[in-house]
Amino acid sequence: MKLCLKANLIISTLMLIPVNLATFAQANEVDKSLLNVEELRIEKAKQQMPHVFESLTSRVEQYRTQINQARNLTALTQLTIRHGEKLWQEAVKSFDEVGRFDDRSLYWSRLQMREALQLSTAFQQLLPMQQQSLLWQLELLSRGKNDVKFDKGTDKKILITGFDPFFLDKNIDQSNPSGVAALALDDLVISRDGKSAEIEALIVPVRFADFDQGMIETLLAPYYRQVDMIITISMGREDFDLERFPGLRRSAQAPDNLNVFTGATPEKPLIPSFKGNNLPLDEFVEFSLPVTAMQKATGQFNINNNNAVTTLTKKFNAQALSDLKTETSVQGSGGGYLSNEISYRSIILRNTINPVLPVGHIHTPKIKAYQPKKSASIVKQIKQMLTHTISAI
Repeated sequence: MKLCLKANLIISTLMLIPVNLATFAQANEVDKSLLNVEELRIEKAKQQMPHVFESLTSRVEQYRTQINQARNLTALTQLTIRHGEKLWQEAVKSFDEVGRFDDRSLYWSRLQMREALQLSTAFQQLLPMQQQSLLWQLELLSRGKNDVKFDKGTDKKILITGFDPFFLDKNIDQSNPSGVAALALDDLVISRDGKSAEIEALIVPVRFADFDQGMIETLLAPYYRQVDMIITISMGREDFDLERFPGLRRSAQAPDNLNVFTGATPEKPLIPSFKGNNLPLDEFVEFSLPVTAMQKATGQFNINNNNAVTTLTKKFNAQALSDLKTETSVQGSGGGYLSNEISYRSIILRNTINPVLPVGHIHTPKIKAYQPKKSASIVKQIKQMLTHTISAI
């Protein structure tokens, strides 16, 4: 009963029109034209690393079977809510049980569920708006949206985010240590100096369109008055970098996971959009992380307080926001790609909703393809950083 009410609420909120459908047999042939670039990589990934698909296969197959029996939008919505939430929960549980410091199973399983949904007969009978709303719900729920609960009664609450693997045409077996950290630290309680903190986590896509449609704001905005710190995390350079001055504009000439190029260049950096409108905001913002406390974390890698930026006129180490007041951003401290952008967007939310909240971005050391030992070291040091902040936030 609760699930039905929840599904109907989502349908009502999105102004979706229920469509009653006849029962259809599943098509024998898969229409690959319905799939996007990410989903079309699934078969190659299965061939090269079948073990990655094993841990969450049961969830994917249950979803596939049930949506192919669905008759209408209500049934599809109920199934997407149930299985989207379960995929995240089982990914976290499986991560702990398997102990391989591997985020890839969740990523590829989500894509398989997207594929299954789009190829189901009931889905294909829906209006385009209804289809996009269902896919959006699947994305949000399988990334942990409904699992951020902070129910352990700790002194502090910390929300972190990681990213999907990316640059998969270069390395189909690529992992992302930020996603690894999110799965490893989700629901974890840490303590220091007699105080405790609960960590909750989300994972976001490497897709420009999702950022433009407001996914970051949708996932993060509800928590700015509930938590004590928000940290976004992505894979970066050789060591850890705490990115002090995120920039507004995109300038990286790199594709996202859909092989989309924005057309931005260092000479012509572009302003991202939010639900169809440009972000008419400051060229640079400043993070508010407790740097001194975080740099006390020991481990294999240095922890840098990075204040390097690039503008249309120069590249330099900014000492304060006032140094950047008349500049046009090309690269923030976090670069000109989506890792810089999630940092910028999260800090804009902070400045708007709760200006005293510590918010900022960690770039982790980079890994090549899949390096579980290195990822384990990265996670261990991130955990230390967060532990050292408990008394500082």
